Amino acid sequence: MGVTQHTLVIATGGRGTTDITDPIRDLVLNEGAGPGLCHVFVQHTSASLMVCENADPQVRRDLEAFMQRLTPDGDPLYGHTAEGPDDMPAHVRSVLTQTELTVPIDDHGALVLGAWQGLYLWEHRTSAHRRRLTVTLYR
Repeated sequence: MGVTQHTLVIATGGRGTTDITDPIRDLVLNEGAGPGLCHVFVQHTSASLMVCENADPQVRRDLEAFMQRLTPDGDPLYGHTAEGPDDMPAHVRSVLTQTELTVPIDDHGALVLGAWQGLYLWEHRTSAHRRRLTVTLYR
């Protein structure tokens, strides 16, 4: 089994989701055919990764609304506010979600995703950021 590793830098527009399916898919396809695994890790404590509905963006907006209710900005409960009122809520969101995910690769070198699944980087800060992802391919 061979292992290759890549770094992707993804620009976010602030709080919300960014579709990363195509950049990940391109990395996998450039490695050629053959089954394996694709592991993605986000190198930040205020962003996360998810496999989510890709047909209706309202699903991701509803998830954002749920998180806003669960972890509101500026909540007096939080003492860690060094970078603003969205700082600690972003950390809580990251801990409650996931910072890594693994997707199978089929015999033809394609990601094995369901018809309505996409890969997303979920930015939890209100301002735009550049997020580093480590993508490790096991073939």
